[in-house]
Amino acid sequence: MEYLSFYDHLAEQWPTSSESRIVDTTFGQTFIRIQGPLDGAPLALLPGDTETSLSWLPVIEPFSQSFRTYAIDHIYDNGRSIYTRVMSRPKDFVDWLGDTFDELGIDRLNLVGYSYGGWQAALYSLAHPGRVARLVLLAPSSTVLSPDPIMFARAILYYFLPYRFVAGNYFRWYGPDAMKEDRTRSRIDEMVEEDLLARRCFKPRTFVPPTRLTDANWGELRVPTLFLVGENDRTYCAQRAVDRLHRVAPAVEAKVAPNTDHYILLVSPDWVVRNTLSFLKESGR
Repeated sequence: MEYLSFYDHLAEQWPTSSESRIVDTTFGQTFIRIQGPLDGAPLALLPGDTETSLSWLPVIEPFSQSFRTYAIDHIYDNGRSIYTRVMSRPKDFVDWLGDTFDELGIDRLNLVGYSYGGWQAALYSLAHPGRVARLVLLAPSSTVLSPDPIMFARAILYYFLPYRFVAGNYFRWYGPDAMKEDRTRSRIDEMVEEDLLARRCFKPRTFVPPTRLTDANWGELRVPTLFLVGENDRTYCAQRAVDRLHRVAPAVEAKVAPNTDHYILLVSPDWVVRNTLSFLKESGR
Protein backbone atom coordinates (compact mmCIF):
# COMPACT_ATOMS: atom_id res chain seq x y z
CA MET A 1 0.00 0.00 0.00
CA GLU A 2 1.33 3.39 -1.01
CA TYR A 3 0.43 5.06 2.26
CA LEU A 4 2.14 2.42 4.41
CA SER A 5 5.33 2.73 2.35
CA PHE A 6 5.32 6.46 3.04
CA TYR A 7 4.56 5.80 6.72
CA ASP A 8 7.36 3.25 7.08
CA HIS A 9 9.80 5.66 5.46
CA LEU A 10 8.92 8.27 8.08
CA ALA A 11 9.29 5.64 10.79
CA GLU A 12 12.97 5.26 9.88
CA GLN A 13 13.49 8.59 11.66
CA TRP A 14 12.37 7.15 15.00
CA PRO A 15 15.35 8.09 17.20
CA THR A 16 15.34 5.31 19.78
CA SER A 17 15.13 1.52 19.77
CA SER A 18 11.60 0.31 20.26
CA GLU A 19 9.36 -2.68 19.92
CA SER A 20 6.11 -2.74 18.01
CA ARG A 21 3.02 -4.43 19.32
CA ILE A 22 -0.52 -4.91 18.06
CA VAL A 23 -3.29 -5.48 20.61
CA ASP A 24 -6.85 -6.58 19.98
CA THR A 25 -9.72 -4.41 21.20
CA THR A 26 -13.47 -4.44 20.66
CA PHE A 27 -12.91 -1.81 17.96
CA GLY A 28 -10.13 -3.63 16.12
CA GLN A 29 -6.34 -3.87 16.24
CA THR A 30 -4.27 -1.10 17.81
CA PHE A 31 -0.64 -0.57 16.79
CA ILE A 32 1.75 0.72 19.49
CA ARG A 33 5.44 1.67 19.62
CA ILE A 34 6.93 0.79 23.01
CA GLN A 35 10.28 1.93 24.39
CA GLY A 36 12.01 3.06 27.55
CA PRO A 37 13.14 1.26 30.72
CA LEU A 38 11.14 -1.82 31.65
CA ASP A 39 10.77 -0.55 35.20
CA GLY A 40 9.80 2.98 34.11
CA ALA A 41 6.37 4.36 34.95
CA PRO A 42 3.95 3.87 32.00
CA LEU A 43 3.42 6.90 29.79
CA ALA A 44 0.85 6.66 26.97
CA LEU A 45 0.98 9.15 24.08
CA LEU A 46 -2.12 9.91 21.98
CA PRO A 47 -1.67 11.72 18.63
CA GLY A 48 -3.85 14.33 16.98
CA ASP A 49 -6.40 13.84 14.21
CA THR A 50 -4.89 12.55 10.91
CA GLU A 51 -1.63 11.97 12.82
CA THR A 52 0.02 8.82 14.14
CA SER A 53 2.50 7.65 16.75
CA LEU A 54 5.18 9.26 14.57
CA SER A 55 3.97 12.71 15.60
CA TRP A 56 5.95 12.13 18.83
CA LEU A 57 9.26 11.99 16.94
CA PRO A 58 10.51 15.35 18.30
CA VAL A 59 10.03 14.33 21.95
CA ILE A 60 10.08 10.54 22.17
CA GLU A 61 13.77 10.23 23.08
CA PRO A 62 13.69 12.39 26.25
CA PHE A 63 10.29 11.00 27.23
CA SER A 64 11.65 7.45 26.98
CA GLN A 65 14.71 8.05 29.13
CA SER A 66 12.70 7.88 32.34
CA PHE A 67 9.33 6.45 31.30
CA ARG A 68 8.11 3.29 29.61
CA THR A 69 6.43 5.03 26.70
CA TYR A 70 3.54 3.74 24.58
CA ALA A 71 3.09 5.78 21.39
CA ILE A 72 -0.24 4.77 19.89
CA ASP A 73 -1.56 4.81 16.33
CA HIS A 74 -5.17 5.87 16.66
CA ILE A 75 -7.44 3.00 15.67
CA TYR A 76 -9.90 5.17 13.70
CA ASP A 77 -7.43 7.24 11.71
CA ASN A 78 -4.22 7.07 9.68
CA GLY A 79 -1.47 4.63 10.62
CA ARG A 80 -1.10 0.90 11.18
CA SER A 81 -4.05 0.34 13.49
CA ILE A 82 -7.04 -1.35 11.85
CA TYR A 83 -10.58 -0.68 12.97
CA THR A 84 -13.36 -3.25 12.61
CA ARG A 85 -16.05 -1.21 14.32
CA VAL A 86 -16.96 2.39 13.53
CA MET A 87 -16.44 4.95 16.29
CA SER A 88 -19.49 7.18 16.38
CA ARG A 89 -19.61 8.84 19.81
CA PRO A 90 -17.15 10.22 22.37
CA LYS A 91 -17.61 7.25 24.72
CA ASP A 92 -16.22 4.94 22.03
CA PHE A 93 -12.78 6.52 22.45
CA VAL A 94 -12.93 5.94 26.21
CA ASP A 95 -13.86 2.29 25.72
CA TRP A 96 -11.16 1.77 23.09
CA LEU A 97 -8.47 3.23 25.32
CA GLY A 98 -9.66 1.08 28.21
CA ASP A 99 -9.40 -2.03 26.04
CA THR A 100 -5.93 -1.00 24.84
CA PHE A 101 -4.56 -0.39 28.34
CA ASP A 102 -6.12 -3.66 29.57
CA GLU A 103 -4.43 -5.62 26.79
CA LEU A 104 -1.11 -3.95 27.59
CA GLY A 105 -1.51 -4.96 31.22
CA ILE A 106 -1.37 -1.38 32.47
CA ASP A 107 -3.43 -0.64 35.56
CA ARG A 108 -2.29 2.95 36.14
CA LEU A 109 -0.42 5.28 33.82
CA ASN A 110 0.50 8.83 32.90
CA LEU A 111 -1.43 10.07 29.89
CA VAL A 112 -0.33 12.72 27.38
CA GLY A 113 -2.62 13.71 24.53
CA TYR A 114 -2.01 16.14 21.70
CA SER A 115 -4.83 17.99 19.89
CA TYR A 116 -7.61 15.45 19.14
CA GLY A 117 -5.75 12.97 21.33
CA GLY A 118 -5.80 15.52 24.14
CA TRP A 119 -9.58 15.56 24.02
CA GLN A 120 -9.63 11.76 24.17
CA ALA A 121 -7.20 11.77 27.09
CA ALA A 122 -9.42 14.21 28.99
CA LEU A 123 -12.51 12.04 28.40
CA TYR A 124 -10.69 8.93 29.57
CA SER A 125 -9.39 10.67 32.69
CA LEU A 126 -12.89 11.82 33.59
CA ALA A 127 -14.27 8.31 33.18
CA HIS A 128 -11.39 6.44 34.86
CA PRO A 129 -9.59 8.80 37.25
CA GLY A 130 -8.22 5.89 39.27
CA ARG A 131 -6.22 4.64 36.28
CA VAL A 132 -4.55 7.96 35.40
CA ALA A 133 -1.74 9.19 37.62
CA ARG A 134 -1.15 12.44 35.75
CA LEU A 135 -2.67 14.01 32.65
CA VAL A 136 -1.00 16.36 30.15
CA LEU A 137 -3.13 18.11 27.54
CA LEU A 138 -1.12 19.54 24.63
CA ALA A 139 -3.24 22.03 22.68
CA PRO A 140 -6.31 19.79 23.04
CA SER A 141 -9.04 20.12 20.41
CA SER A 142 -12.09 21.84 21.92
CA THR A 143 -11.99 20.45 25.51
CA VAL A 144 -11.36 23.89 27.05
CA LEU A 145 -12.91 26.17 24.41
CA SER A 146 -14.95 25.60 21.27
CA PRO A 147 -13.07 26.18 17.99
CA ASP A 148 -12.77 29.69 16.65
CA PRO A 149 -15.40 30.23 13.88
CA ILE A 150 -12.72 31.02 11.28
CA MET A 151 -10.84 27.86 12.11
CA PHE A 152 -14.07 25.86 12.00
CA ALA A 153 -14.95 27.20 8.54
CA ARG A 154 -11.47 26.45 7.18
CA ALA A 155 -11.57 22.94 8.66
CA ILE A 156 -14.86 22.21 6.88
CA LEU A 157 -13.41 23.29 3.54
CA TYR A 158 -10.32 21.16 4.15
CA TYR A 159 -12.42 18.13 5.14
CA PHE A 160 -14.75 18.21 2.14
CA LEU A 161 -12.29 19.37 -0.57
CA PRO A 162 -9.47 16.79 -0.69
CA TYR A 163 -7.19 18.72 -3.03
CA ARG A 164 -3.50 19.53 -2.65
CA PHE A 165 -4.03 23.29 -2.76
CA VAL A 166 -6.76 23.18 -0.11
CA ALA A 167 -4.86 20.82 2.21
CA GLY A 168 -1.60 22.72 1.84
CA ASN A 169 -3.27 26.06 2.47
CA TYR A 170 -5.01 24.72 5.58
CA PHE A 171 -1.92 23.11 7.15
CA ARG A 172 0.23 26.17 6.48
CA TRP A 173 -2.39 28.60 7.78
CA TYR A 174 -2.73 26.42 10.90
CA GLY A 175 1.03 26.56 11.52
CA PRO A 176 2.31 30.12 11.01
CA ASP A 177 5.22 29.58 13.39
CA ALA A 178 6.07 26.19 11.91
CA MET A 179 6.38 27.86 8.51
CA LYS A 180 9.16 30.16 9.72
CA GLU A 181 11.97 27.56 9.73
CA ASP A 182 13.14 25.07 7.11
CA ARG A 183 13.10 22.14 9.55
CA THR A 184 9.49 22.57 10.61
CA ARG A 185 8.30 23.80 7.22
CA SER A 186 9.53 20.58 5.59
CA ARG A 187 7.61 18.57 8.18
CA ILE A 188 4.43 20.49 7.35
CA ASP A 189 4.99 19.59 3.68
CA GLU A 190 5.31 15.92 4.72
CA MET A 191 2.08 16.18 6.67
CA VAL A 192 0.28 17.52 3.60
CA GLU A 193 1.66 14.67 1.48
CA GLU A 194 0.68 12.09 4.09
CA ASP A 195 -2.82 13.53 4.35
CA LEU A 196 -3.37 13.34 0.59
CA LEU A 197 -2.04 9.77 0.46
CA ALA A 198 -4.28 8.69 3.32
CA ARG A 199 -7.33 10.13 1.61
CA ARG A 200 -6.53 8.13 -1.51
CA CYS A 201 -5.73 4.89 0.33
CA PHE A 202 -8.28 4.75 3.15
CA LYS A 203 -12.04 4.80 2.87
CA PRO A 204 -13.71 7.90 4.33
CA ARG A 205 -14.54 7.77 8.02
CA THR A 206 -17.20 9.54 10.02
CA PHE A 207 -15.49 12.24 12.06
CA VAL A 208 -16.57 12.49 15.70
CA PRO A 209 -16.30 16.19 16.62
CA PRO A 210 -14.41 16.88 19.85
CA THR A 211 -16.51 18.41 22.60
CA ARG A 212 -16.03 21.29 25.02
CA LEU A 213 -16.00 20.05 28.60
CA THR A 214 -18.57 21.72 30.83
CA ASP A 215 -17.76 23.61 34.01
CA ALA A 216 -19.10 20.61 35.90
CA ASN A 217 -16.78 18.27 33.98
CA TRP A 218 -13.76 20.33 34.95
CA GLY A 219 -14.93 20.39 38.53
CA GLU A 220 -15.21 16.60 38.51
CA LEU A 221 -11.71 16.04 37.09
CA ARG A 222 -9.69 14.55 39.94
CA VAL A 223 -6.49 13.78 38.03
CA PRO A 224 -3.54 16.20 38.39
CA THR A 225 -3.54 17.98 35.03
CA LEU A 226 -1.18 20.15 32.99
CA PHE A 227 -2.49 22.22 30.07
CA LEU A 228 0.04 23.43 27.48
CA VAL A 229 -0.83 25.56 24.47
CA GLY A 230 0.94 27.82 21.97
CA GLU A 231 0.18 31.52 22.15
CA ASN A 232 -0.59 31.57 18.40
CA ASP A 233 -2.81 28.48 18.29
CA ARG A 234 -5.44 28.90 15.58
CA THR A 235 -7.91 26.53 17.25
CA TYR A 236 -8.93 28.98 19.95
CA CYS A 237 -7.49 31.92 21.87
CA ALA A 238 -4.79 30.55 24.17
CA GLN A 239 -5.21 33.23 26.82
CA ARG A 240 -9.00 32.81 26.91
CA ALA A 241 -8.48 29.07 27.42
CA VAL A 242 -6.09 29.69 30.30
CA ASP A 243 -8.49 32.24 31.82
CA ARG A 244 -11.34 29.73 31.71
CA LEU A 245 -9.26 27.05 33.39
CA HIS A 246 -8.21 29.47 36.12
CA ARG A 247 -11.90 30.20 36.71
CA VAL A 248 -13.48 26.71 36.56
CA ALA A 249 -10.51 24.41 37.31
CA PRO A 250 -7.93 26.34 39.35
CA ALA A 251 -6.09 23.13 40.22
CA VAL A 252 -5.14 22.64 36.56
CA GLU A 253 -1.66 23.96 35.82
CA ALA A 254 -1.75 25.98 32.59
CA LYS A 255 1.15 27.37 30.56
CA VAL A 256 1.44 29.17 27.22
CA ALA A 257 4.39 28.62 24.86
CA PRO A 258 5.61 31.86 23.27
CA ASN A 259 5.96 32.14 19.48
CA THR A 260 4.23 28.78 19.03
CA ASP A 261 1.21 27.70 16.98
CA HIS A 262 -0.91 24.53 17.18
CA TYR A 263 2.02 22.36 16.08
CA ILE A 264 3.53 22.66 19.53
CA LEU A 265 5.49 19.39 19.24
CA LEU A 266 7.22 20.65 16.10
CA VAL A 267 7.81 24.28 16.99
CA SER A 268 8.66 24.04 20.70
CA PRO A 269 9.67 20.43 21.50
CA ASP A 270 12.22 21.42 24.16
CA TRP A 271 9.64 23.59 25.93
CA VAL A 272 7.12 20.73 25.83
CA VAL A 273 9.66 18.23 27.17
CA ARG A 274 10.85 20.49 29.96
CA ASN A 275 7.37 21.32 31.24
CA THR A 276 5.91 17.85 30.73
CA LEU A 277 8.72 15.96 32.45
CA SER A 278 8.84 18.44 35.32
CA PHE A 279 5.12 17.90 35.89
CA LEU A 280 5.20 14.11 35.51
CA LYS A 281 8.16 13.71 37.87
CA GLU A 282 6.54 15.62 40.72
CA SER A 283 5.76 13.58 43.83
CA GLY A 284 2.74 11.39 43.43
CA ARG A 285 3.67 10.29 39.92
